[in-house]
Amino acid sequence: MIIRAIDLSEIHILKEFLFHAIFVHEDEQIPPKEIVNRPELACYYAEFVRDDDICFVAENDNQIVGAIWTRIFEESNKGYGFVDVHTPELSMSVIENCRNHGIGTNLLKKMLAELKERNYTQVSLSVDTANFAYNLYVKFGFAPVSYEGRSVTMILKL
Repeated sequence: MIIRAIDLSEIHILKEFLFHAIFVHEDEQIPPKEIVNRPELACYYAEFVRDDDICFVAENDNQIVGAIWTRIFEESNKGYGFVDVHTPELSMSVIENCRNHGIGTNLLKKMLAELKERNYTQVSLSVDTANFAYNLYVKFGFAPVSYEGRSVTMILKL
């Protein structure tokens, strides 16, 4: 497996990986894939690769099996983990049959190193507390700053 920067020709996969990032509780129905076209979700991939957008992918046997990306959002078009206009918000997912093999951990390490290199002071995210990824974020030092229902916005100071 290799972790590498996304190629411009691959940007379209962010839509798919955003869908994989949607956490569904056992008592809930899996939403249709078109849900990622809603404005509150499309903001995570629309017009990707602005100057401050960062994305890495995990590739195994020439197949992309995971993606991690950050965006800086504006107050008028913000993501669920928005804290301010200076803090990149992180999104990450690994395809289901490749989870629990360290891919998410390696993607997160790569992204955090890149954010530090670019002199960001913190990174935020939003995650459901029942999501298996929640414990990974806690392990890396992300701390809760606010709750909304079952979701928590977390920040990691870099």
